[in-house]
Amino acid sequence: MAAYAYIDNQINFVDFRPLTPSSSGGPPSFDQVFLSYNPLLFVVPHFSVPLNPSLLIQMDEERSLSLLQLIANEGLVPAREEEEKRKSVIKKLKQIVLSWAKKVAWQRRLPKEQIAQTHATILTYGSYGLGVHGSESDIDALCVGPQFATMAEDFFIVLRNMLKSRSEVTEIHCVKDAKVPLMRFKFDGVLIDLPYAQLRVLSVPDDVDVLSPFFVRDIDETSWKSLSGVRANQRIIQLVPDLEKFQSVLRCVKLWAKRRGVYGNLNGFLGGVHLAILLAFVCQNFPKGSISALITNFFKTFAFWPWPTPVMLQDTMSPSGYPSETRSLMPISLPCSSHEYCHTNITRSTFYKIRAEFLRAHNLTRDILRPDFDWHTLFEPFPFSKKYARFVKVYLSASNHDDLGDWVGWVKSRFRGLLVKLEEVQGLCDPNPTEYADADAAEPNVVFYWGLQPGRTHFLDIESVQKDFWKNITNGYQGYIGRMKLSIVQASQLVRNSQFDSGSGKRTKACWKIIDYNLASVPTYSQHMPNYFVGYMAANEGTTKHPSGGG
Repeated sequence: MAAYAYIDNQINFVDFRPLTPSSSGGPPSFDQVFLSYNPLLFVVPHFSVPLNPSLLIQMDEERSLSLLQLIANEGLVPAREEEEKRKSVIKKLKQIVLSWAKKVAWQRRLPKEQIAQTHATILTYGSYGLGVHGSESDIDALCVGPQFATMAEDFFIVLRNMLKSRSEVTEIHCVKDAKVPLMRFKFDGVLIDLPYAQLRVLSVPDDVDVLSPFFVRDIDETSWKSLSGVRANQRIIQLVPDLEKFQSVLRCVKLWAKRRGVYGNLNGFLGGVHLAILLAFVCQNFPKGSISALITNFFKTFAFWPWPTPVMLQDTMSPSGYPSETRSLMPISLPCSSHEYCHTNITRSTFYKIRAEFLRAHNLTRDILRPDFDWHTLFEPFPFSKKYARFVKVYLSASNHDDLGDWVGWVKSRFRGLLVKLEEVQGLCDPNPTEYADADAAEPNVVFYWGLQPGRTHFLDIESVQKDFWKNITNGYQGYIGRMKLSIVQASQLVRNSQFDSGSGKRTKACWKIIDYNLASVPTYSQHMPNYFVGYMAANEGTTKHPSGGG
Protein backbone atom coordinates (compact mmCIF):
# COMPACT_ATOMS: atom_id res chain seq x y z
CA MET A 1 0.00 0.00 0.00
CA ALA A 2 1.41 3.40 -0.95
CA ALA A 3 0.69 7.07 -0.32
CA TYR A 4 2.39 10.45 -0.14
CA ALA A 5 2.97 12.27 3.12
CA TYR A 6 4.18 15.70 4.17
CA ILE A 7 7.18 15.05 6.41
CA ASP A 8 9.84 17.53 7.50
CA ASN A 9 8.67 20.15 5.00
CA GLN A 10 9.00 17.73 2.12
CA ILE A 11 6.64 15.45 0.25
CA ASN A 12 7.77 11.86 0.57
CA PHE A 13 6.71 8.67 -1.16
CA VAL A 14 5.66 6.29 1.62
CA ASP A 15 5.54 2.55 1.09
CA PHE A 16 3.68 0.82 3.94
CA ARG A 17 5.08 -2.73 4.15
CA PRO A 18 3.20 -5.19 6.41
CA LEU A 19 5.23 -6.99 9.06
CA THR A 20 4.20 -10.13 10.93
CA PRO A 21 0.66 -10.05 12.33
CA SER A 22 0.32 -9.09 15.96
CA SER A 23 0.06 -11.85 18.52
CA SER A 24 -3.23 -10.42 19.77
CA GLY A 25 -4.92 -11.20 16.50
CA GLY A 26 -5.42 -7.50 15.73
CA PRO A 27 -4.44 -5.73 12.51
CA PRO A 28 -0.85 -6.15 11.40
CA SER A 29 1.67 -3.42 12.07
CA PHE A 30 3.35 -1.59 9.21
CA ASP A 31 6.86 -0.46 8.55
CA GLN A 32 7.28 2.87 6.71
CA VAL A 33 9.93 3.22 4.02
CA PHE A 34 10.43 6.85 2.95
CA LEU A 35 11.62 7.61 -0.55
CA SER A 36 12.51 11.27 -1.09
CA TYR A 37 10.17 12.87 -3.61
CA ASN A 38 9.54 16.58 -4.05
CA PRO A 39 8.22 17.66 -7.45
CA LEU A 40 4.70 18.00 -6.06
CA LEU A 41 3.78 20.16 -3.12
CA PHE A 42 0.55 18.68 -1.87
CA VAL A 43 -0.70 15.57 -0.10
CA VAL A 44 -1.94 12.89 -2.44
CA PRO A 45 -4.67 10.51 -1.26
CA HIS A 46 -4.05 6.84 -0.55
CA PHE A 47 -4.07 4.45 -3.46
CA SER A 48 -5.13 0.83 -3.37
CA VAL A 49 -2.10 -0.18 -5.44
CA PRO A 50 1.51 0.96 -5.13
CA LEU A 51 2.47 3.90 -7.34
CA ASN A 52 5.95 5.06 -8.15
CA PRO A 53 7.03 8.70 -8.17
CA SER A 54 7.42 8.87 -11.95
CA LEU A 55 3.80 7.87 -12.41
CA LEU A 56 2.69 10.53 -9.94
CA ILE A 57 4.70 13.12 -11.85
CA GLN A 58 3.04 12.04 -15.07
CA MET A 59 -0.42 12.24 -13.50
CA ASP A 60 0.32 15.71 -12.17
CA GLU A 61 1.49 16.87 -15.60
CA GLU A 62 -1.73 15.57 -17.08
CA ARG A 63 -3.75 17.51 -14.52
CA SER A 64 -1.80 20.68 -15.32
CA LEU A 65 -2.28 20.21 -19.06
CA SER A 66 -6.00 19.61 -18.66
CA LEU A 67 -6.26 22.85 -16.65
CA LEU A 68 -4.43 24.77 -19.37
CA GLN A 69 -6.81 23.28 -21.94
CA LEU A 70 -9.75 24.45 -19.87
CA ILE A 71 -8.33 27.97 -19.88
CA ALA A 72 -8.04 27.86 -23.66
CA ASN A 73 -11.55 26.45 -24.09
CA GLU A 74 -12.97 29.25 -21.94
CA GLY A 75 -11.44 31.82 -24.28
CA LEU A 76 -9.32 33.35 -21.52
CA VAL A 77 -6.24 33.65 -23.72
CA PRO A 78 -6.56 36.27 -26.50
CA ALA A 79 -5.73 35.34 -30.08
CA ARG A 80 -2.49 36.52 -31.66
CA GLU A 81 -4.34 39.10 -33.77
CA GLU A 82 -5.90 40.61 -30.65
CA GLU A 83 -2.51 40.73 -28.94
CA GLU A 84 -0.97 42.54 -31.89
CA LYS A 85 -3.83 45.02 -31.91
CA ARG A 86 -3.28 45.89 -28.25
CA LYS A 87 0.46 46.27 -28.80
CA SER A 88 -0.26 48.62 -31.70
CA VAL A 89 -2.61 50.68 -29.53
CA ILE A 90 0.02 51.08 -26.81
CA LYS A 91 2.67 52.02 -29.40
CA LYS A 92 0.44 54.72 -30.88
CA LEU A 93 -0.44 56.03 -27.42
CA LYS A 94 3.25 56.36 -26.58
CA GLN A 95 3.82 58.38 -29.76
CA ILE A 96 0.91 60.69 -28.91
CA VAL A 97 2.13 61.18 -25.34
CA LEU A 98 5.65 61.95 -26.58
CA SER A 99 4.31 64.62 -28.95
CA TRP A 100 2.17 65.98 -26.12
CA ALA A 101 5.15 66.33 -23.75
CA LYS A 102 7.15 68.23 -26.37
CA LYS A 103 4.17 70.47 -27.09
CA VAL A 104 3.80 71.30 -23.40
CA ALA A 105 7.55 71.96 -23.15
CA TRP A 106 7.25 74.41 -26.03
CA GLN A 107 4.28 76.11 -24.33
CA ARG A 108 6.47 76.52 -21.24
CA ARG A 109 9.07 78.25 -23.46
CA LEU A 110 11.78 75.80 -22.53
CA PRO A 111 15.07 75.96 -24.47
CA LYS A 112 15.10 74.10 -27.80
CA GLU A 113 17.72 71.68 -26.57
CA GLN A 114 15.55 70.75 -23.60
CA ILE A 115 12.44 70.40 -25.76
CA ALA A 116 14.32 67.97 -27.96
CA GLN A 117 15.20 65.89 -24.92
CA THR A 118 11.73 66.05 -23.36
CA HIS A 119 10.04 62.68 -23.04
CA ALA A 120 6.93 61.11 -21.50
CA THR A 121 5.73 57.54 -21.65
CA ILE A 122 2.94 55.02 -21.13
CA LEU A 123 3.16 52.18 -18.57
CA THR A 124 0.58 49.39 -18.46
CA TYR A 125 -0.69 47.66 -15.34
CA GLY A 126 -3.71 45.65 -14.19
CA SER A 127 -4.55 42.42 -16.00
CA TYR A 128 -2.84 43.62 -19.18
CA GLY A 129 0.32 44.59 -17.34
CA LEU A 130 0.43 41.18 -15.67
CA GLY A 131 -0.21 39.38 -18.95
CA VAL A 132 -3.48 37.78 -17.85
CA HIS A 133 -5.96 39.81 -19.88
CA GLY A 134 -8.71 38.26 -21.98
CA SER A 135 -9.94 38.96 -25.48
CA GLU A 136 -12.45 41.55 -24.23
CA SER A 137 -10.36 43.07 -21.43
CA ASP A 138 -9.66 46.77 -21.30
CA ILE A 139 -6.17 48.20 -20.86
CA ASP A 140 -5.09 50.02 -17.72
CA ALA A 141 -2.40 52.42 -18.92
CA LEU A 142 -0.64 55.15 -16.93
CA CYS A 143 0.56 58.35 -18.57
CA VAL A 144 3.81 59.39 -16.87
CA GLY A 145 4.87 62.95 -17.58
CA PRO A 146 7.56 65.46 -16.55
CA GLN A 147 7.32 67.98 -13.75
CA PHE A 148 6.16 70.88 -15.91
CA ALA A 149 3.15 68.97 -17.37
CA THR A 150 0.22 69.59 -15.03
CA MET A 151 -2.84 67.40 -14.65
CA ALA A 152 -5.51 70.13 -14.71
CA GLU A 153 -4.34 72.00 -17.80
CA ASP A 154 -1.94 69.80 -19.74
CA PHE A 155 -3.38 66.34 -19.16
CA PHE A 156 -7.12 66.99 -19.03
CA ILE A 157 -7.17 69.71 -21.70
CA VAL A 158 -4.14 69.56 -24.02
CA LEU A 159 -3.73 65.78 -24.14
CA ARG A 160 -7.47 65.22 -24.17
CA ASN A 161 -7.87 67.44 -27.21
CA MET A 162 -4.97 65.73 -28.97
CA LEU A 163 -6.63 62.37 -28.36
CA LYS A 164 -10.05 63.62 -29.38
CA SER A 165 -8.66 64.82 -32.72
CA ARG A 166 -7.53 61.30 -33.59
CA SER A 167 -9.85 59.23 -35.75
CA GLU A 168 -8.99 56.10 -33.73
CA VAL A 169 -10.28 57.64 -30.48
CA THR A 170 -13.97 57.55 -29.58
CA GLU A 171 -16.14 57.96 -26.48
CA ILE A 172 -13.57 60.00 -24.56
CA HIS A 173 -14.62 60.98 -21.05
CA CYS A 174 -12.92 62.57 -18.06
CA VAL A 175 -13.17 61.54 -14.41
CA LYS A 176 -11.46 64.40 -12.63
CA ASP A 177 -12.35 64.14 -8.96
CA ALA A 178 -12.10 60.39 -8.42
CA LYS A 179 -9.56 58.88 -6.04
CA VAL A 180 -7.46 58.23 -9.13
CA PRO A 181 -8.39 60.87 -11.77
CA LEU A 182 -8.35 59.49 -15.30
CA MET A 183 -9.51 59.69 -18.89
CA ARG A 184 -11.46 56.81 -20.37
CA PHE A 185 -11.80 56.28 -24.10
CA LYS A 186 -11.73 53.70 -26.84
CA PHE A 187 -8.70 53.50 -29.11
CA ASP A 188 -9.32 51.38 -32.21
CA GLY A 189 -12.18 49.82 -30.27
CA VAL A 190 -10.06 48.91 -27.23
CA LEU A 191 -11.22 50.48 -23.96
CA ILE A 192 -8.44 52.44 -22.23
CA ASP A 193 -8.31 53.76 -18.66
CA LEU A 194 -5.62 56.46 -18.55
CA PRO A 195 -4.67 58.13 -15.23
CA TYR A 196 -1.73 60.50 -14.93
CA ALA A 197 1.39 60.70 -12.75
CA GLN A 198 3.64 63.76 -12.70
CA LEU A 199 7.26 63.01 -11.79
CA ARG A 200 9.79 65.54 -10.51
CA VAL A 201 12.04 65.16 -13.54
CA LEU A 202 12.39 67.11 -16.79
CA SER A 203 12.17 64.01 -18.97
CA VAL A 204 10.63 60.57 -18.37
CA PRO A 205 12.42 57.76 -20.23
CA ASP A 206 10.53 54.82 -21.77
CA ASP A 207 12.21 52.47 -19.32
CA VAL A 208 11.52 54.63 -16.27
CA ASP A 209 11.96 52.62 -13.07
CA VAL A 210 8.98 53.62 -10.93
CA LEU A 211 10.34 51.39 -8.16
CA SER A 212 13.38 53.65 -7.84
CA PRO A 213 13.21 56.26 -5.05
CA PHE A 214 14.82 58.75 -7.46
CA PHE A 215 11.80 58.89 -9.76
CA VAL A 216 9.10 58.91 -7.07
CA ARG A 217 10.68 61.44 -4.73
CA ASP A 218 8.53 64.42 -3.70
CA ILE A 219 5.62 63.52 -5.97
CA ASP A 220 2.11 64.62 -5.03
CA GLU A 221 -0.40 62.28 -3.43
CA THR A 222 -2.53 61.90 -6.57
CA SER A 223 0.49 60.86 -8.64
CA TRP A 224 1.51 58.41 -5.91
CA LYS A 225 -1.93 56.78 -6.00
CA SER A 226 -1.80 56.62 -9.79
CA LEU A 227 1.61 54.95 -9.63
CA SER A 228 0.64 52.36 -7.02
CA GLY A 229 -0.92 49.98 -9.53
CA VAL A 230 2.11 50.05 -11.82
CA ARG A 231 4.52 49.65 -8.91
CA ALA A 232 2.58 46.70 -7.52
CA ASN A 233 2.45 45.01 -10.92
CA GLN A 234 6.14 45.44 -11.61
CA ARG A 235 7.16 44.20 -8.18
CA ILE A 236 4.89 41.14 -8.41
CA ILE A 237 6.48 40.25 -11.75
CA GLN A 238 9.93 40.56 -10.18
CA LEU A 239 9.04 38.49 -7.10
CA VAL A 240 7.26 35.46 -8.55
CA PRO A 241 9.75 32.64 -9.26
CA ASP A 242 8.03 31.47 -12.48
CA LEU A 243 6.06 34.16 -14.32
CA GLU A 244 4.49 31.84 -16.90
CA LYS A 245 3.06 29.52 -14.25
CA PHE A 246 1.89 32.50 -12.23
CA GLN A 247 0.01 33.89 -15.24
CA SER A 248 -1.65 30.56 -16.03
CA VAL A 249 -2.80 30.00 -12.46
CA LEU A 250 -3.97 33.61 -12.06
CA ARG A 251 -6.26 33.21 -15.08
CA CYS A 252 -7.74 30.15 -13.38
CA VAL A 253 -8.13 31.87 -10.03
CA LYS A 254 -9.91 34.85 -11.60
CA LEU A 255 -12.26 32.55 -13.49
CA TRP A 256 -13.00 30.69 -10.25
CA ALA A 257 -13.69 33.94 -8.37
CA LYS A 258 -16.06 35.21 -11.06
CA ARG A 259 -17.94 31.93 -11.36
CA ARG A 260 -18.33 31.58 -7.61
CA GLY A 261 -19.49 35.18 -7.12
CA VAL A 262 -16.50 36.43 -5.09
CA TYR A 263 -14.91 38.77 -7.65
CA GLY A 264 -15.45 42.51 -7.61
CA ASN A 265 -14.11 45.10 -5.19
CA LEU A 266 -17.19 47.33 -5.39
CA ASN A 267 -19.41 44.50 -4.15
CA GLY A 268 -17.10 43.79 -1.23
CA PHE A 269 -15.20 40.89 -2.76
CA LEU A 270 -11.69 40.37 -4.14
CA GLY A 271 -10.37 42.43 -7.03
CA GLY A 272 -7.67 41.59 -9.53
CA VAL A 273 -4.82 43.04 -7.48
CA HIS A 274 -5.93 41.14 -4.37
CA LEU A 275 -5.90 37.81 -6.20
CA ALA A 276 -2.55 38.59 -7.85
CA ILE A 277 -0.84 39.29 -4.52
CA LEU A 278 -2.39 36.26 -2.82
CA LEU A 279 -1.21 34.00 -5.65
CA ALA A 280 2.25 35.60 -5.72
CA PHE A 281 2.51 34.77 -2.00
CA VAL A 282 1.78 31.11 -2.74
CA CYS A 283 4.22 31.06 -5.67
CA GLN A 284 6.97 32.38 -3.39
CA ASN A 285 6.28 29.67 -0.81
CA PHE A 286 6.10 26.88 -3.40
CA PRO A 287 8.64 27.99 -6.02
CA LYS A 288 8.96 24.54 -7.63
CA GLY A 289 5.27 23.75 -7.69
CA SER A 290 3.55 22.66 -10.87
CA ILE A 291 0.49 24.51 -12.18
CA SER A 292 -1.89 22.05 -10.54
CA ALA A 293 0.15 22.12 -7.33
CA LEU A 294 0.06 25.92 -7.18
CA ILE A 295 -3.69 26.16 -7.55
CA THR A 296 -4.11 23.39 -4.96
CA ASN A 297 -1.88 25.20 -2.47
CA PHE A 298 -3.53 28.54 -3.24
CA PHE A 299 -6.85 27.25 -1.97
CA LYS A 300 -5.31 25.30 0.89
CA THR A 301 -3.32 28.31 2.10
CA PHE A 302 -6.24 30.72 2.24
CA ALA A 303 -8.87 28.24 3.36
CA PHE A 304 -6.98 28.18 6.67
CA TRP A 305 -5.29 31.59 6.71
CA PRO A 306 -5.44 33.20 10.20
CA TRP A 307 -7.10 36.47 9.22
CA PRO A 308 -6.65 39.32 10.05
CA THR A 309 -2.95 38.45 9.87
CA PRO A 310 -1.80 40.44 6.82
CA VAL A 311 -0.64 38.68 3.66
CA MET A 312 2.77 40.12 2.76
CA LEU A 313 5.09 39.13 -0.05
CA GLN A 314 8.71 38.32 0.73
CA ASP A 315 10.08 41.62 -0.52
CA THR A 316 13.54 42.97 0.24
CA MET A 317 12.33 46.44 -0.74
CA SER A 318 9.93 46.50 2.22
CA PRO A 319 10.82 46.47 5.91
CA SER A 320 10.16 43.20 7.68
CA GLY A 321 7.39 42.72 10.20
CA TYR A 322 3.63 43.16 10.10
CA PRO A 323 2.33 46.72 10.02
CA SER A 324 -0.74 47.48 12.06
CA GLU A 325 -4.00 47.26 10.13
CA THR A 326 -7.18 47.14 12.19
CA ARG A 327 -9.74 48.35 9.66
CA SER A 328 -9.71 45.43 7.22
CA LEU A 329 -10.99 41.90 7.74
CA MET A 330 -8.59 40.60 5.07
CA PRO A 331 -5.54 42.92 4.96
CA ILE A 332 -3.32 42.39 1.92
CA SER A 333 -0.13 44.44 1.83
CA LEU A 334 0.91 46.13 -1.40
CA PRO A 335 4.40 45.17 -2.61
CA CYS A 336 7.17 47.77 -2.18
CA SER A 337 5.66 49.20 0.98
CA SER A 338 4.80 47.50 4.25
CA HIS A 339 2.71 50.50 5.25
CA GLU A 340 0.20 50.39 2.38
CA TYR A 341 -2.64 47.97 1.86
CA CYS A 342 -4.89 47.14 -1.04
CA HIS A 343 -8.12 49.10 -0.90
CA THR A 344 -10.94 46.79 0.10
CA ASN A 345 -14.70 46.94 0.66
CA ILE A 346 -14.95 43.57 2.40
CA THR A 347 -17.68 43.30 5.04
CA ARG A 348 -18.73 40.53 7.45
CA SER A 349 -20.98 38.99 4.80
CA THR A 350 -18.46 38.98 1.97
CA PHE A 351 -15.69 37.83 4.31
CA TYR A 352 -17.81 34.81 5.24
CA LYS A 353 -18.58 34.08 1.57
CA ILE A 354 -14.94 34.34 0.50
CA ARG A 355 -13.79 32.03 3.31
CA ALA A 356 -16.53 29.52 2.47
CA GLU A 357 -15.51 29.48 -1.19
CA PHE A 358 -11.84 29.04 -0.34
CA LEU A 359 -12.77 26.06 1.83
CA ARG A 360 -14.98 24.55 -0.89
CA ALA A 361 -12.22 24.93 -3.46
CA HIS A 362 -9.70 23.35 -1.08
CA ASN A 363 -11.96 20.37 -0.49
CA LEU A 364 -12.39 19.89 -4.24
CA THR A 365 -8.69 20.16 -5.10
CA ARG A 366 -7.04 18.39 -2.18
CA ASP A 367 -7.20 15.05 -4.03
CA ILE A 368 -6.64 16.14 -7.62
CA LEU A 369 -4.88 12.90 -8.58
CA ARG A 370 -7.87 10.72 -7.92
CA PRO A 371 -9.11 9.04 -11.13
CA ASP A 372 -12.51 10.76 -11.24
CA PHE A 373 -11.22 14.29 -10.64
CA ASP A 374 -12.65 16.97 -12.97
CA TRP A 375 -11.53 20.60 -13.01
CA HIS A 376 -14.95 21.73 -14.22
CA THR A 377 -16.42 21.04 -10.77
CA LEU A 378 -14.17 23.73 -9.30
CA PHE A 379 -15.53 26.30 -11.74
CA GLU A 380 -19.21 25.50 -11.43
CA PRO A 381 -21.22 28.74 -11.09
CA PHE A 382 -22.51 29.52 -7.63
CA PRO A 383 -26.17 28.32 -7.40
CA PHE A 384 -27.74 31.52 -6.09
CA SER A 385 -31.33 30.48 -6.86
CA LYS A 386 -30.89 27.21 -4.94
CA LYS A 387 -28.85 28.61 -2.06
CA TYR A 388 -31.20 31.43 -1.09
CA ALA A 389 -34.97 31.56 -0.71
CA ARG A 390 -35.18 35.37 -0.60
CA PHE A 391 -33.34 38.14 -2.39
CA VAL A 392 -33.04 41.89 -2.22
CA LYS A 393 -33.70 43.15 -5.74
CA VAL A 394 -31.76 46.33 -6.57
CA TYR A 395 -33.37 47.97 -9.60
CA LEU A 396 -31.55 50.87 -11.30
CA SER A 397 -32.82 52.67 -14.39
CA ALA A 398 -32.41 55.85 -16.43
CA SER A 399 -33.93 57.41 -19.53
CA ASN A 400 -31.03 56.43 -21.82
CA HIS A 401 -28.01 54.14 -21.81
CA ASP A 402 -25.44 56.92 -21.31
CA ASP A 403 -27.18 58.18 -18.19
CA LEU A 404 -27.67 54.61 -17.01
CA GLY A 405 -23.94 53.89 -17.22
CA ASP A 406 -23.18 56.96 -15.10
CA TRP A 407 -25.91 56.17 -12.61
CA VAL A 408 -25.04 52.49 -12.17
CA GLY A 409 -21.34 53.29 -11.77
CA TRP A 410 -22.09 55.82 -9.07
CA VAL A 411 -24.53 53.60 -7.17
CA LYS A 412 -22.12 50.65 -7.26
CA SER A 413 -19.46 52.82 -5.64
CA ARG A 414 -21.89 53.18 -2.72
CA PHE A 415 -22.86 49.51 -2.49
CA ARG A 416 -20.82 48.92 0.65
CA GLY A 417 -23.09 51.26 2.60
CA LEU A 418 -26.15 49.31 1.49
CA LEU A 419 -24.51 46.00 2.34
CA VAL A 420 -23.57 47.14 5.84
CA LYS A 421 -27.11 48.42 6.44
CA LEU A 422 -28.61 45.10 5.35
CA GLU A 423 -26.21 43.28 7.67
CA GLU A 424 -27.43 45.42 10.56
CA VAL A 425 -31.12 44.73 10.02
CA GLN A 426 -31.09 41.30 8.40
CA GLY A 427 -27.84 39.46 9.02
CA LEU A 428 -25.54 38.05 6.38
CA CYS A 429 -26.19 39.08 2.79
CA ASP A 430 -24.60 37.77 -0.42
CA PRO A 431 -24.26 40.63 -2.97
CA ASN A 432 -24.17 38.76 -6.28
CA PRO A 433 -21.91 40.95 -8.50
CA THR A 434 -23.58 39.82 -11.73
CA GLU A 435 -25.77 42.36 -13.50
CA TYR A 436 -29.09 41.47 -15.08
CA ALA A 437 -31.75 43.37 -17.01
CA ASP A 438 -35.52 43.41 -16.55
CA ALA A 439 -36.78 42.71 -20.07
CA ASP A 440 -40.32 43.77 -19.13
CA ALA A 441 -39.26 47.30 -18.20
CA ALA A 442 -39.52 49.96 -20.92
CA GLU A 443 -36.53 52.04 -19.82
CA PRO A 444 -32.86 50.96 -19.82
CA ASN A 445 -32.12 49.22 -16.54
CA VAL A 446 -29.70 47.10 -14.54
CA VAL A 447 -30.83 44.70 -11.82
CA PHE A 448 -28.91 43.04 -8.98
CA TYR A 449 -30.16 40.16 -6.82
CA TRP A 450 -28.56 39.84 -3.39
CA GLY A 451 -29.19 36.65 -1.45
CA LEU A 452 -30.46 37.00 2.11
CA GLN A 453 -29.28 34.78 4.93
CA PRO A 454 -31.14 31.45 5.00
CA GLY A 455 -33.24 30.91 8.09
CA ARG A 456 -33.82 34.62 8.79
CA THR A 457 -37.57 34.99 8.29
CA HIS A 458 -38.37 38.04 10.37
CA PHE A 459 -39.85 41.08 8.63
CA LEU A 460 -37.42 43.31 6.79
CA ASP A 461 -38.49 46.93 6.41
CA ILE A 462 -37.06 47.34 2.92
CA GLU A 463 -38.66 50.77 2.47
CA SER A 464 -36.65 52.12 5.40
CA VAL A 465 -33.47 50.62 3.95
CA GLN A 466 -34.28 52.16 0.56
CA LYS A 467 -34.85 55.60 2.09
CA ASP A 468 -31.52 55.43 3.90
CA PHE A 469 -29.64 54.27 0.78
CA TRP A 470 -31.30 56.91 -1.39
CA LYS A 471 -29.90 59.65 0.84
CA ASN A 472 -26.47 58.05 0.49
CA ILE A 473 -26.43 57.88 -3.31
CA THR A 474 -27.99 61.29 -4.00
CA ASN A 475 -25.63 63.13 -1.65
CA GLY A 476 -22.98 64.81 -3.81
CA TYR A 477 -23.96 63.29 -7.15
CA GLN A 478 -23.95 65.96 -9.87
CA GLY A 479 -25.01 63.82 -12.83
CA TYR A 480 -28.42 62.74 -13.99
CA ILE A 481 -30.18 61.04 -11.07
CA GLY A 482 -31.93 57.92 -12.25
CA ARG A 483 -34.33 55.60 -10.46
CA MET A 484 -33.48 53.19 -7.66
CA LYS A 485 -35.89 50.75 -6.09
CA LEU A 486 -35.30 48.01 -3.51
CA SER A 487 -37.69 45.11 -3.05
CA ILE A 488 -37.76 41.62 -1.57
CA VAL A 489 -38.36 38.78 -4.01
CA GLN A 490 -38.64 35.05 -3.52
CA ALA A 491 -36.44 32.61 -5.40
CA SER A 492 -39.52 31.52 -7.34
CA GLN A 493 -39.94 35.11 -8.59
CA LEU A 494 -36.48 35.41 -10.09
CA VAL A 495 -36.11 36.17 -13.76
CA ARG A 496 -36.68 33.07 -15.84
CA ASN A 497 -33.24 33.17 -17.31
CA SER A 498 -31.13 30.07 -17.90
CA GLN A 499 -28.07 32.27 -17.32
CA PHE A 500 -29.07 33.38 -13.81
CA ASP A 501 -26.79 30.93 -12.06
CA SER A 502 -24.17 30.86 -14.82
CA GLY A 503 -22.12 33.81 -13.58
CA SER A 504 -21.96 35.02 -17.18
CA GLY A 505 -23.84 38.28 -16.81
CA LYS A 506 -22.27 41.58 -17.81
CA ARG A 507 -20.75 44.05 -15.40
CA THR A 508 -20.59 47.81 -15.61
CA LYS A 509 -17.22 49.21 -14.67
CA ALA A 510 -17.63 52.16 -12.33
CA CYS A 511 -17.12 55.39 -14.24
CA TRP A 512 -18.75 58.78 -14.07
CA LYS A 513 -18.45 60.38 -17.44
CA ILE A 514 -18.32 64.01 -18.41
CA ILE A 515 -20.16 63.85 -21.72
CA ASP A 516 -19.15 66.91 -23.67
CA TYR A 517 -21.55 66.76 -26.59
CA ASN A 518 -24.54 69.10 -26.35
CA LEU A 519 -22.65 71.08 -23.70
CA ALA A 520 -21.27 74.57 -24.04
CA SER A 521 -17.49 74.68 -24.47
CA VAL A 522 -15.28 77.27 -22.86
CA PRO A 523 -11.99 78.31 -24.53
CA THR A 524 -9.03 77.79 -22.20
CA TYR A 525 -5.75 79.69 -22.31
CA SER A 526 -2.36 78.75 -20.94
CA GLN A 527 -1.44 79.88 -17.46
CA HIS A 528 2.17 80.09 -18.57
CA MET A 529 1.87 81.83 -21.96
CA PRO A 530 -0.53 84.80 -21.94
CA ASN A 531 -3.11 84.70 -24.74
CA TYR A 532 -1.98 81.21 -25.83
CA PHE A 533 -5.02 79.04 -26.56
CA VAL A 534 -4.66 75.43 -25.33
CA GLY A 535 -8.12 74.01 -26.08
CA TYR A 536 -11.74 73.80 -25.07
CA MET A 537 -13.16 72.59 -21.77
CA ALA A 538 -16.81 71.66 -21.23
CA ALA A 539 -18.56 74.40 -19.29
CA ASN A 540 -19.34 72.20 -16.29
CA GLU A 541 -16.08 70.24 -16.16
CA GLY A 542 -14.63 72.40 -13.47
CA THR A 543 -17.54 71.81 -11.09
CA THR A 544 -18.43 68.15 -11.60
CA LYS A 545 -17.68 66.15 -8.48
CA HIS A 546 -17.09 62.43 -8.30
CA PRO A 547 -15.82 61.59 -4.83
CA SER A 548 -14.90 57.98 -5.49
CA GLY A 549 -13.35 56.25 -8.43
CA GLY A 550 -14.17 52.71 -7.39
CA GLY A 551 -12.97 49.82 -9.52
